[in-house]
Amino acid sequence: MAHLWRRYKTEKDGQARDELIVAYSSLVKYAAGQMAMGMPAEVQPSDLETYGIFGLIDAMDRYDPDRGIRFETYAVTRIKGAILDGVRKMDWVPASVRRKARMIDEAYRDLYAENGRQPSDDEVATKLGVSVERFHEDLNQTSRSALIYLDDMRHMEDHEGFNDPLSMIPDDRAVDPSDAATWEEQRERIAQAIRQLNENERLVITLYYYQGLTLSEIARVLELSPSRISQIHSKAVMRMRGRLAGEKALFVDP
Repeated sequence: MAHLWRRYKTEKDGQARDELIVAYSSLVKYAAGQMAMGMPAEVQPSDLETYGIFGLIDAMDRYDPDRGIRFETYAVTRIKGAILDGVRKMDWVPASVRRKARMIDEAYRDLYAENGRQPSDDEVATKLGVSVERFHEDLNQTSRSALIYLDDMRHMEDHEGFNDPLSMIPDDRAVDPSDAATWEEQRERIAQAIRQLNENERLVITLYYYQGLTLSEIARVLELSPSRISQIHSKAVMRMRGRLAGEKALFVDP
């Protein structure tokens, strides 16, 4: 593989570029498969893979083999980012669902700010002025529109003033200390938010984001329905958003 990278980077060899795309196409299928769960029917897997290919090519263009970073690790983040950006541009979420998602999100943020802890379902439902049953129905609706992943910790440059450490290293051999400190601080805040989730929510977040399982695979592991896992995932992310209110570099509004 090293000889392909050398030909592509130093000689701008088009054939080497094509061979690298084929060699790493499995990364696109992996990322698209992981993100397909919860997408509406009109979003086809082929659409996700198409967006992912653009992310793969972008990662190849920006990747520097001499930095000693595994390309797979670097590329998956950009592939997922390209998929997210592509799906968002389709704007398939009805305005009513967006409003509902925003109201639930704000309820979680306000209740966390008021009480200093994660709110219960009863508290959120009361805040919204609906029954717990209705809240669960609304949560199920909005869970399909919740393109709010931990992967969405803005890895793309110049988003909300946060820069990806990998792409903004002034010294080709070292990470800028201020970027490293910012990244470490963000990781710790996210870890704290995860620790405040309940057991099922922590498990879903861990299996999905850290073990790489799809939501359907998690459903089989936990012996729950995929819709229930999707609901748990959505609720966990919204609770984390409440905990991380004001961290604009970490999340964007639905």
